[in-house]
Amino acid sequence: MIINIDKPVDWTSFDVVKKIRNVTKHKKVGHGGTLDPFATGVIIIGTQKDTKKLSSITNLNKEYIAELKLGEATNTLDTEGKIVKESPVPIINEGLLNNVLKSFLGKQKQVPPMFSAKKKNGIRLYKLARKNIEVEREKNDIMINSIYMNDFSRDKISFSVNCSKGTYIRVLGADIAKKIGTVGYLINLRRTKVGDFDVKQSLSLEEFISSWKSITV
Repeated sequence: MIINIDKPVDWTSFDVVKKIRNVTKHKKVGHGGTLDPFATGVIIIGTQKDTKKLSSITNLNKEYIAELKLGEATNTLDTEGKIVKESPVPIINEGLLNNVLKSFLGKQKQVPPMFSAKKKNGIRLYKLARKNIEVEREKNDIMINSIYMNDFSRDKISFSVNCSKGTYIRVLGADIAKKIGTVGYLINLRRTKVGDFDVKQSLSLEEFISSWKSITV
């Protein structure tokens, strides 16, 4: 079974897997791509024999809507961390922001954040980060297929992005802020698509549980 879930805020991807496993009683349950706890939106869950499909789902392009706060930076690059840096925000306008966003189009390399599940010498980076240990990370090859601005104010930018597997939108947000001439961190992140899996067709956990109970009664 492949399930398109709208992950709630403050849930880890494993929390969703655990919940689906408890509800369905299926022994094999996995997900097709991690989503940060502070983020919401599409997470694809596979159970039983369909867990074999998850590796190909993980490789699909993703779409996000992100909101970037300018002038402050956190150690996690999102709302989960503590503010570690402040910087003045230059005067911004639509033309400037459009040019900055367009500069991120195409193939590029991106350094994974320390607060991530990637491993270095067998150890998750976030475990090192929690001990204030920073290590050198290999850059990921990523592709930004499209990126555009939705809205902006003096110190906030909302943008949409379609990107390849392995792209950290938190890092992209921080890089956008840097190119503007300040610092920033994501205050909202919603994954709207994984391949053809659209958030418009996603089920909340409550909806999935209700539908599962109705077919198993």
